[in-house]
Amino acid sequence: MQKSKAMILCAVLLACVIGVSAADKAPLELAQTIPLPDLHDGDFDHFAVDLAGKRLFSTAEENSRVLVFDLHTNELIHSITDLKAPHSMAYRSDVSKLFVVDGDLGEIKIYDTTSYKPAGSIKLREGADASAYDPATKYIYVVNGGKDAHLPNAYISVVDTTSEKVIGEIKIDSPDVEAMVLEKSGPRMFVDVRGNSTVEVFDRSKHTLLATWPVAQDGKKPTAIAFDEGGHRLFVGTRDPGKLIILNSDSGKMVTSLPAAAMVDDMAYDSANKRIYFAGTQFIDVFRQSDADHYDQIAHVPTSFRAKTSIFVPELNLYYLAVPHHESQTAEVRVYKVLQ
Repeated sequence: MQKSKAMILCAVLLACVIGVSAADKAPLELAQTIPLPDLHDGDFDHFAVDLAGKRLFSTAEENSRVLVFDLHTNELIHSITDLKAPHSMAYRSDVSKLFVVDGDLGEIKIYDTTSYKPAGSIKLREGADASAYDPATKYIYVVNGGKDAHLPNAYISVVDTTSEKVIGEIKIDSPDVEAMVLEKSGPRMFVDVRGNSTVEVFDRSKHTLLATWPVAQDGKKPTAIAFDEGGHRLFVGTRDPGKLIILNSDSGKMVTSLPAAAMVDDMAYDSANKRIYFAGTQFIDVFRQSDADHYDQIAHVPTSFRAKTSIFVPELNLYYLAVPHHESQTAEVRVYKVLQ
């Protein structure tokens, strides 16, 4: 009898262990690393993807180059080097052009991605940094001016990538502006105004301010942003402290907030798996969306110093993370499989 009870107890414990293991299965699995031994210390900034051409572009900001990777082989295939401080990018597959925002040059540099040769430029202010691309209009919205240009205000320049001209701009009441995300079903643009610890909502067709939503009560220095348009939820990543803040995207009302990795720079919403990937220094935090009002952290993935630049490519079910050179850590790009 005692032996039978012991066997039952063991079976129950084993089932519990298996259940916990299954429940705690990491949502990201490291599949490959792409070493970049030629890079010295210094941050990356943003990625862009060319799905049809199977290429991934990365701005190695402090190494003054754009790196081009083959998405099939995960190899570095080219480096564009006539840059100073590349930050963000937009890729147009219909004309095979890459638009690179360079902050130190204060311009958008354009490249033919068949030859990788320069194909023009569009002048902006110094401090040009974050951007958002609207494939419907083929406009790119670029933050420039502000603190890095020693100006009291930042601006969002509206650039027509077809005519390759600036066609308008929005003046921001702060010198420190970060990420933006665009609504697909309407004209709204949501902007992290880091200097004011607010999210500002603009009508991007009229260039007018619609709303200002403070977030300082939960976290200051909003730096990353993502959008669940169908669920009417806006995700904001702050740095002081590291927080994921969820807002109702219709009213700006705070839904909830959760502690998150420090020094966030990039964040992505995975609509298929109902997850948020939050890249900060040393860790990627993964949050699960149970429903529009309920979220929990399901993974705290160790990474590396200032490894805060990332991109989620849902079509490939892959997540890419740029890791800068630091002490004994060689610069590299880590490729993660997104597990169901």
